Amino acid sequence: QVQLVESGGGLVQAGDSLRLSCAASGRTGLITIMGWFRQAPGKEREFVAAVTESGENTYYGDSVKGRFTISRDNAKNTVYLQIDSLKAEDTAVYNCAVAITSYSDAAAWSKRKVAYDYWGPGTQVTVSS
Repeated sequence: QVQLVESGGGLVQAGDSLRLSCAASGRTGLITIMGWFRQAPGKEREFVAAVTESGENTYYGDSVKGRFTISRDNAKNTVYLQIDSLKAEDTAVYNCAVAITSYSDAAAWSKRKVAYDYWGPGTQVTVSS
């Protein structure tokens, strides 16, 4: 079992920056891909970003490319999401998720919710314009 806890969300102004964190505990040695998803009110959960086990490869959803940066610190079992130039449409609950399967095609699988085995409860980000 792996437990995840997100932090760093809040109410911010458009144009601000924010860094979300997600700390993993439990059987962290099993973790491969770490990712972030978000869900805005009335919308489906959307892939935001993912990073492979080594941290070398990162993937982003089309709507966040250029403004979001994902990174991980394996020594701390933590994944981060740096969000710059926040927009009102970034308002959502942000969930981190981890996979314990090693995917040969991480670029494709990391964007799919079904690839992830454990999910955090989420942290709310609200952007006022």
